[in-house]
Amino acid sequence: MFAVFIITFLLITSVILILLEIFLFPGITVAGIGGFIFAVGGLYYAYKLSWWTGNIALIATLITFGIAFIWMLRAKSLSRIALKTNVDSKLASSKDMGIKVGDEGVTVSRLAPIGKASINGIIVEAKSLDELIEEKSEVTVIRVEGYNVIVKRKNK
Repeated sequence: MFAVFIITFLLITSVILILLEIFLFPGITVAGIGGFIFAVGGLYYAYKLSWWTGNIALIATLITFGIAFIWMLRAKSLSRIALKTNVDSKLASSKDMGIKVGDEGVTVSRLAPIGKASINGIIVEAKSLDELIEEKSEVTVIRVEGYNVIVKRKNK
């Protein structure tokens, strides 16, 4: 009788820990590792008692896990703790902002080789080709690649 209690405790604990791992702690955490260890330990102990006990424990655990998993998916309590952020914004590319080759501006930070520059009054991430450009230096756009603006020091 005591053996059945131990097996039941181990397997129920493993189901709870694995469900916690799936729904609350994504990734591989202590809950997932602990759930795996409890499941292996419980099933090992059950199969050590007898083949029938092991099979019954395995089937009961799988059924319990399946029912609990489906219940957790449908539970309204889960929706209260779930992240529901919708990202509906987009990052405008430099071309979309109207920056084109030949535009001039001033560096807001040092370009070593990447930093910030103000081109046409818009602060963008700028990249120097091969030199360090100090802050507040005048620059000219030589290429626009998606979100990157390639600049060079303005010729005087």
